[in-house]
Amino acid sequence: MDYPHKLAPADAPILDAFRERWSPLAFSAEPVEEEKIVTLFEAARWAPSSYNEQPWRYVYATKEDGPARERLESLLLPGNAWARNAFFLAVSFARKTFTHNGKENHHALHDTGAASAYLAAQCPSLGLIAHQMAGFKVDEANALLGLSAEFIPGSMIAIGYPGDPKELDPKLLEREHAPRERKPQKEFAFRGKMQ
Repeated sequence: MDYPHKLAPADAPILDAFRERWSPLAFSAEPVEEEKIVTLFEAARWAPSSYNEQPWRYVYATKEDGPARERLESLLLPGNAWARNAFFLAVSFARKTFTHNGKENHHALHDTGAASAYLAAQCPSLGLIAHQMAGFKVDEANALLGLSAEFIPGSMIAIGYPGDPKELDPKLLEREHAPRERKPQKEFAFRGKMQ
């Protein structure tokens, strides 16, 4: 299936990668080639981070990974059951402290979000889609996926090839076809001080 274009109606010129990135719900179970998985994590690797700490970690599994995949699927909340169709699932984590001095890294989740945004922005060029979600069992993620309390879960990400939206239930289909909306810049960008 072709990449489902739902271009952002941007008010100013932005990169095509940002206009094309969105969060579909209809995924195909078609296998994603290993080289594409490597490319996605390479994109994440080059995200900026405070002190170049690169606090992000990803635990992922494909439909070919048996028990590892089952562990990831068990973290999904019922409202995100659609994500089971995606060929691979990942959970992002952020290391809470700096390695160079042991101090708290207040920017860890911000930086991990940037890495995940780079990963998601890479998807359209590969014919892939990604959907980041908060709807997972955050409190169980560390123990289930083998991370210490030094790491905080960020988001769960479904990644794969586009599926057929007609296979979604009616409420999800409505979300899939809804127009993309964002707050106007005047609501989040303030010159000098917040109004």
